[in-house]
Amino acid sequence: MEKHLGKSIFQGVAIGKILFYGKKEEIIKRYKVADAEAEIARYERARDAAAAQLNSLYDTAVQKVGEENAAIFEVHAMLLEDDDFNDSVRNLIKTQQVNAEYAAAVTGENFAAMFSQMEDEYFRARSADMKDIAERVIAVLAGREQKRAFDEPVIVAADDLMPSETVQMDKNKVLAFVTRQGSANSHTAILARTMNIPALTGIPVTQEWDGHTAVVDGHNGFLILDPDEAILQEMEERQAKDRQARELLQELKGKPDRTKDGKEIRLYANIGNLADVGSVLSNDGGGIGLFRSEFIYLGRESLPTEDEQFQIYKSVAEMMAGKKVIIRTLDIGADKQAAYLKLDKEENPALGYRAIRICLTRPEIFKSQLRAIYRASAFGNIAVMYPMITSVEEVKKVRRIAQEVERELTEQGLPHGKVEQGIMIETPAAAVISDLLAGEVDFFSIGTNDLTQYTLAMDRQNSRLDEFYNPHHEAVLRLIATVAENGHRGGCWVGICGELGADTALTEKFLQMGIDELSVSPSMILPVRKQIRASLAGTDKNQDKN
Repeated sequence: MEKHLGKSIFQGVAIGKILFYGKKEEIIKRYKVADAEAEIARYERARDAAAAQLNSLYDTAVQKVGEENAAIFEVHAMLLEDDDFNDSVRNLIKTQQVNAEYAAAVTGENFAAMFSQMEDEYFRARSADMKDIAERVIAVLAGREQKRAFDEPVIVAADDLMPSETVQMDKNKVLAFVTRQGSANSHTAILARTMNIPALTGIPVTQEWDGHTAVVDGHNGFLILDPDEAILQEMEERQAKDRQARELLQELKGKPDRTKDGKEIRLYANIGNLADVGSVLSNDGGGIGLFRSEFIYLGRESLPTEDEQFQIYKSVAEMMAGKKVIIRTLDIGADKQAAYLKLDKEENPALGYRAIRICLTRPEIFKSQLRAIYRASAFGNIAVMYPMITSVEEVKKVRRIAQEVERELTEQGLPHGKVEQGIMIETPAAAVISDLLAGEVDFFSIGTNDLTQYTLAMDRQNSRLDEFYNPHHEAVLRLIATVAENGHRGGCWVGICGELGADTALTEKFLQMGIDELSVSPSMILPVRKQIRASLAGTDKNQDKN
């Protein structure tokens, strides 16, 4: 039994035999041709035939994975018409008097190498597309058929897979994709996710694995070769849970988030980037209750520009099609660091220079983000909320900056919508004065992770404190109830976006407190919906203030 760690492309569990999808090594022979013009004409006939194949592939892909994902084959057809690509093939044939197969192979390798050296990861992933179109033309010239059929459902293992290879496979015969190479941004990866097939990359697959039984765990990113009975039983149980989750999805999708006694709840999702929106929609989320915008700032060497942020926020708003999108402004510091901000090392960063404290002391960063958010609000239903608030004075400063941004955009003729204003309640200070804060904003969103940490004076990331750390502590629950009551009395709606929002053991209690909105990870939307529909909200005089 061997365990190999890789990178998950799509979640799920697969158990079955491996089929090593090795490409037949074709040695492209180089030989001289007597008539270069005739050989160029031969190449162009093969190119046209390859384009016809791609058009057929497009039609097939539309049926399997939808028009958007099938577009790659239109792109391949366009690449076959690219002047630079074709001029290179023609030039090789003409100047070196070589056969079309050789000229196409050399050109394909040269263009693939060029793309692979580009800095942008998206363009690096296009390297495989260049190889794909060259191999397709060569196959036509050689009279070979590219498609390969499987006799039984298998785990397809390969060094890499081309998009055309992926889409031509019978989905009912593919249990999972496992590759040594490949990018999470490649079209093959996109197609795998769209086809709902578990997939891993970075696994050291070899021809010797062919025919062996394996387990692919897309949840945790590993493959087990020749698993023993105990592993097989464990993974079969995981598969059963996955099936139950899918059944739950089908049963609850489209159902209202309404308690047994008729209270409507807003059930939203927490996301960290644009890619997460697909999970929100597929899990039937009513909106986005927390867009962690700090992830736009992390993993890079400089601040994102206003336009970069605008494009991301705009895309999310458009994809959510009128459903609410709540963007949390930059919440960086503590455990989330960006070297280019040059933040000083602190003895106690959780209580230090972070979140709104950075934004208020570095207004150029704050205003750039707010401008992007306000501009994007012209394209959807966007709200904004500010983290780590501890005083009314902070909220007033924030609102003044937001009004200044709105005024500047109006003067510049840049469209923007009405942006609902909210704050996160994640400090005991904010919870205690929530009656005063309610008069300053439109809504509260309770960040239970930090609220619990600060209330219990306990580092939630310290594993030695696990036995003491109790998110159900009565002090935490009393603060949440106080915030709900004060918010409603002051005209605010009140939500929870921390981990407790997905704690189904507390769902009914939160509803009885009068909580109006729960924002959870996309995968928890349906389990929480199930609990909401099984709960009684009880009598709450403020429950209609939504």
